Amino acid sequence: MIIAGEVAEALADGRAVVALESTLLAHGLPAGRNRDVARRLEAAVRAAGAVPATIAVLGGQARIGLSEAELDRVCDPDADLVKLSRRDLGPAMALGRDGATTVASTAALAAAAGVRVFGTGGLGGVHLNDPRTVASWDVSADLDVLAGTPVLVVCSGVKSILDIAATVEVLETRSVPVIGYRTDSFPAFYRRVSAFDVPWRVDTPAQAAAVVAVHFGQVPGNSGALLVNPVPVEHELDVALHDRLLAEGMDLISQRGVRGRDVTPVLLEHFHNGSGGASLDANEALVLDNAKVAAEVAVELARR
Repeated sequence: MIIAGEVAEALADGRAVVALESTLLAHGLPAGRNRDVARRLEAAVRAAGAVPATIAVLGGQARIGLSEAELDRVCDPDADLVKLSRRDLGPAMALGRDGATTVASTAALAAAAGVRVFGTGGLGGVHLNDPRTVASWDVSADLDVLAGTPVLVVCSGVKSILDIAATVEVLETRSVPVIGYRTDSFPAFYRRVSAFDVPWRVDTPAQAAAVVAVHFGQVPGNSGALLVNPVPVEHELDVALHDRLLAEGMDLISQRGVRGRDVTPVLLEHFHNGSGGASLDANEALVLDNAKVAAEVAVELARR
């Protein structure tokens, strides 16, 4: 593991550090736009008083904090970075590969480096079982990793293309505290509310930091925590458009016979095309806001 000098110094001094994932940059945004978002994410963290630590695997080495040249490499569409969950870290490192880290692998590497706060877009969850397809039980590794990794993940809930009810139930079963940030509803990524409430609510970064400090410092076990922050209201997708795109997307994966990890990219592409780019704008807006909130909470944690 290589920890960037600025990140290492901040950790040694007890200052606030925020982990950022690289899969969004390498696989979630168009070329060009991804590099701009990378710059804006790190700037948002700095503006709130924390040090950004974008995480990736380059040349087989886990890197906690990237240089400008390394960010260029991650965002280069010709770089062919592998998408790495936690299970993929060992093979990628041993074989000297380049890879972009998902929520699961970013959280695992952040915790190993001593970074306790991670800002991202959405958490992976339980996939929908469409009755028109062969039933399957597809659950993101993000959930189990969060259940055993002491990191606060700040996100906008889970994408509405997933089974939110089952995801919320798995989080409860795994004893992961879910805290709403200025909301009483579990957000659905493109939508600010879902049919499910959050068990706890905070309204300030200081309140969030207080909860996290007690959870990590006094509650037995090693589970992480989830702070859910709705998409900014001006970027929320219209409900009628959202529901139509979701129904069309489910028809699409059924017709194509799409399975497993290929389902989400197909659905997200359909949302992007069908919304005229509005879903991509929403994705960008929410991840930037989550990075800001994560940094504000990290600063309060450092003060404690």
